[in-house]
Amino acid sequence: MTVLKALKKIFSHNAAPQPATQAAADAAPAIPAREQETPARAERPSARQPERAEKSRHPRPKKDKAPAVPAWKREDFQVEAAEGKTRFHDFQLSDSLMHAIHDLGFPYCTPIQAQVLGYTLKGRDAIGRAQTGTGKTAAFLISTITQLQQTPPPAERYMGEPRALIIAPTRELVVQIAKDAADLTKYTGLNVMSFVGGMDFDKQLKALESRFCDILVATPGRLLDFNQRGEVHLDMVEVMVLDEADRMLDMGFIPQVRQIIRQTPPKSERQTLLFSATFTEDVMNLAKQWTTDPAIVEIEPENVASDTVEQHVYAVASSDKYKLLYNLIDQNDWTRVMVFANRKDEVRRIEERLTRDGISAAQMSGDVPQHKRIKVLEGFREGKIRVLVATDVAGRGIHVDAISHVINFTLPEDPDDYVHRIGRTGRAGSSGTSISFAGEDDAFALPPIEELIGRKIHCEMPPAELLAAVPRRA
Repeated sequence: MTVLKALKKIFSHNAAPQPATQAAADAAPAIPAREQETPARAERPSARQPERAEKSRHPRPKKDKAPAVPAWKREDFQVEAAEGKTRFHDFQLSDSLMHAIHDLGFPYCTPIQAQVLGYTLKGRDAIGRAQTGTGKTAAFLISTITQLQQTPPPAERYMGEPRALIIAPTRELVVQIAKDAADLTKYTGLNVMSFVGGMDFDKQLKALESRFCDILVATPGRLLDFNQRGEVHLDMVEVMVLDEADRMLDMGFIPQVRQIIRQTPPKSERQTLLFSATFTEDVMNLAKQWTTDPAIVEIEPENVASDTVEQHVYAVASSDKYKLLYNLIDQNDWTRVMVFANRKDEVRRIEERLTRDGISAAQMSGDVPQHKRIKVLEGFREGKIRVLVATDVAGRGIHVDAISHVINFTLPEDPDDYVHRIGRTGRAGSSGTSISFAGEDDAFALPPIEELIGRKIHCEMPPAELLAAVPRRA
């Protein structure tokens, strides 16, 4: 038995890596080219298990992931040309990608999609300024998928080497982007993975070791965890996307992002796309460092804030805010509402009181574990939870259809957060309503919001019936 173990050990260390395809095998040298170029990197140990990083660096035979050819033709996706509108047909996109776009029901591009794709599909870097709900996620995903389809992967593939990297500041946003990416790649054979903190590290690691990674979506901290342990290497990144750069600045993630970018190829050898809700001086300085001759695309936030969302403000004493909230939801029988508050303790108290008073509610804040957040979001999407109470950080990446009302229990201090909040409703061309409570503690935040959206929001007193006492429950 001891001799057998020794033989296994010898053969496992001496076994040459296998090319990904037979064609590559015919042309491949005895020693893989990538090992010749960077021999030291393959020997980097993982901090947790010394042999794991070495194993993950060995290329494995790539399985044919291409799904069965569906009974679908481009002719099935008929979209009439319309003046002032851009169709996805107007770009050179693959049939497999067009099939997915057809399934999602997107006949025409949004303004940012039309403008961004016009540059990025030609290989240019781009900087986009757009609020949530404008379709920017699909814009950079469609561009990224096309790039990966047009450039064949290397003959030698290694585990833990993504070809496209998307960095986002919050766990919810990463999960949402990864879901959208999975929807758009389902006929392409490309693999999408996501890394976020608060989730089982080993489970994410097993996914990484089970198949090649084409598109990796991650928060900065968790990505660095994998990178520093030798599980992920970023030297093959062809496309890098930084989403919500302004939020990453606010949350202090830029030092981590710098560490990550230093691991990727030089900016002249990769395509870089950067998106932000605002073009501050700091954001533009970062863009200058990380991009090459970028195209600049701007979508004005007031178009998003005012066209699809009916906005109201109630002047109400802080002590009456909860009564107003309860009665609005109960008397109008609203079934899918988002409530925003500025602090985690406020979110917790509002959720507890609504639940106690017979309205199904759940909370989303930085204190809620990731696995519970995902469960809560699913319950909200399915209608099992009527009210979702959230902070701005937790609410930034939430994309749920048919949210009828957004209520600002407290007005945000940052006007941009107001636009992001009300953007949870009125999505994809549908109408929605936002109601903000302006009390003695937060009414000062209203003028900067009005200046940002370019319009006055009428402030009114709530009707007496909406300030009625909350009925006591047995």
